[in-house]
Amino acid sequence: MTDGPGVPLLIALLGLLLSPATELIIARSLPRLGDLPARRVRITTAAVTALLFGLLAWRFGFSPELPAFLLLALLGVQLSRIDFTLHLLPNALVLFLLGGGLMLLLASAALSPGWPELLRALAGGAILFAGYLILGLISPGSLGMGDVKLAAPLGLYLGYLGWGQVLFGGLLGFVVGGVLTVLMLRMRSAEKPVETAHGPAMVVAALGVALLMN
Repeated sequence: MTDGPGVPLLIALLGLLLSPATELIIARSLPRLGDLPARRVRITTAAVTALLFGLLAWRFGFSPELPAFLLLALLGVQLSRIDFTLHLLPNALVLFLLGGGLMLLLASAALSPGWPELLRALAGGAILFAGYLILGLISPGSLGMGDVKLAAPLGLYLGYLGWGQVLFGGLLGFVVGGVLTVLMLRMRSAEKPVETAHGPAMVVAALGVALLMN
């Protein structure tokens, strides 16, 4: 943790600035997703990103692994927004999160040094991906292939923190997903059950575990 609120506040401000810039890049590089979201949505995603940046800075301090987890927050919020509205997790963003996260965690491992943590991260990504793939093949109606692909970078981050984080992060994703489904059903009066995106629940679970589990 940091010694005071100065660094978290500065990092939160960085998140506030990076969020709209990231949305602009996504809109221009992935036109099939549509134009920029509504102003209210952009304000919300910027506020959430700033909050997560500040919390992560408070959690990790000015440490080598902080940039990697800031990337997780930045792209995790955008992936959640897209999945919530379009029920889609773009391969380009998921792969960028995987590749960018791996490079940043590699740099962190070199600076720490933390090579055992990096090897555990690679194993965590493979294990969570394999687990989601099996569940997706068994019950394709409950999990999409986008969720399966997203499990790889999330497992990478959770594995870097520890095996317990991989376990709890994977399980908590389904708990959060169930809660979100119930909330959506209560908010809507449609006769048919509404389809809920599982990606946001996975991101919430991973970030929650990263922030709360030591």
